[in-house]
Amino acid sequence: MKSILKNGIWILLSTIMFAACSPQEDNRYSLGELGTVTADIVSFSQAPSATSNNVILFTNTSKVNFPVTAVWDLGNGSTARGNKATGSYPMKGDYTVTLTLYAADGSSASHSEVIHITENDFGLISTPAYVNLTGGIDDPDGKTWVFDQYNNFTKEVKQATGFDIKGHIGLGPHNSYSQEWWGAGPNEKSMWKMYDFKFTFIQDGARLIIETAGEGYGRKASAATIGGFNVTGSSGDDVFFPYEGGSYTFSINESGQYPVLTLSGNAFMGYYCGTQDYEIIYQTDKVMALRVDNQVEGQDWIFVYCLEELNVAAPPIVKEPKAKPLFEDFESGKLTVNFVTQDMGPLSGIVDNPAPVSINTSNKVYRYQKTTAFYSNLSFTAPDYKFDLTTQNKIRVKVYIPSYNDYETENAVAGDWITEKRLRPQLAVKLQNSDMGDNAWQTQTEIIKRDLTMDRWLELEFDFSSVSDRQDYDKIVIQFGGEGHAGQGLFFFDDFTFCE
Repeated sequence: MKSILKNGIWILLSTIMFAACSPQEDNRYSLGELGTVTADIVSFSQAPSATSNNVILFTNTSKVNFPVTAVWDLGNGSTARGNKATGSYPMKGDYTVTLTLYAADGSSASHSEVIHITENDFGLISTPAYVNLTGGIDDPDGKTWVFDQYNNFTKEVKQATGFDIKGHIGLGPHNSYSQEWWGAGPNEKSMWKMYDFKFTFIQDGARLIIETAGEGYGRKASAATIGGFNVTGSSGDDVFFPYEGGSYTFSINESGQYPVLTLSGNAFMGYYCGTQDYEIIYQTDKVMALRVDNQVEGQDWIFVYCLEELNVAAPPIVKEPKAKPLFEDFESGKLTVNFVTQDMGPLSGIVDNPAPVSINTSNKVYRYQKTTAFYSNLSFTAPDYKFDLTTQNKIRVKVYIPSYNDYETENAVAGDWITEKRLRPQLAVKLQNSDMGDNAWQTQTEIIKRDLTMDRWLELEFDFSSVSDRQDYDKIVIQFGGEGHAGQGLFFFDDFTFCE
């Protein structure tokens, strides 16, 4: 006997049913005597609806004269209460329908019957969400989706939804539907095998085929405990585990503000956040954005996908050296220099000056939260030029290093090459070539100001005139506390300038 297409995929159908499927109490016998329900008195009838032979009307025909509650398991992943229920079965097969009666004396009994659906009726699920995802009956091979690796469609999603969407993967405050805290830049996760994930959704059987390069990724807080994955490594809040993908099923529930895509088994859409439920907050036949409610950590995760054939890198931008002074004092409450966070915490952002005295009486400053991630930092990348260091080679900034951070504990490190395991009262500024992606550190120039005085504002200068002949740098990285270790801390800075 088949249950709902192996894994109960048609939860969607409970939403395109009729009012008879809504929860309701059966109180026809509220005036009768209390009684005990037994299996021999439980029965129901079935009949095809006038609209489709695949839509079946069920009626409770049990012979009882005392109060009961009738609960239906319709065999297709949906349930109902009441004397009547409607089940919808778009795919041919055998489905087991069970009626259970609950009596006021605490007794219950059930009766099951198998219904035989002889033909498919895809018209029952031809909603835009479903057709956009799979291609519908006109596309028997389905549609293959991948991460929007190069952020080709991020702007489109942001404009259409009005949410703060920065990249193809990112997170923000709970229920914000945003990536306020962080969004990945183009190809930013290339050090992982995440971009090898392929998701092929097929209408026939509501199948999902997931292809991977053998490795999965997700949240430390839920990957093992909720997902059951065999975690083999971690970096900050991210964990890694073997994952070969496979063949799954899916359903779409369109009863809420956004359709909810639910995956079967241990399937997930490239980065596991504790659930197989994904709200489709934006969808066309080419682009899709999903929101994950990470209830374990109180976060929203937003993922952006596109069709596989549309995931192409933008033509390289030829950047010529230019001198463009930068200044950020944070007084407006908004960033005027496009700083981007990497693995920094939710407390990062513009805040009131914690010590408006001495050399810095500004109202607003930037609070920098280093997390347990090994390489927390803040960066700026010139969009269309390289730095002309012949005339612009000094970075100045005011910093405040709190003494309340833990500078003594030795923390987990990224590898044996990390000799300093403690959070340090220091600031490093690096110049990098963004064209090298995650390998930019190999040719970077870094200046570190160590053992800084704490609990007072300091004015620091980072002089890069010694590399003024370099014409490949276009990225500035600001990194407090050291790198390669999991030490956490808060730092403040203000009045950033990059000039002569």
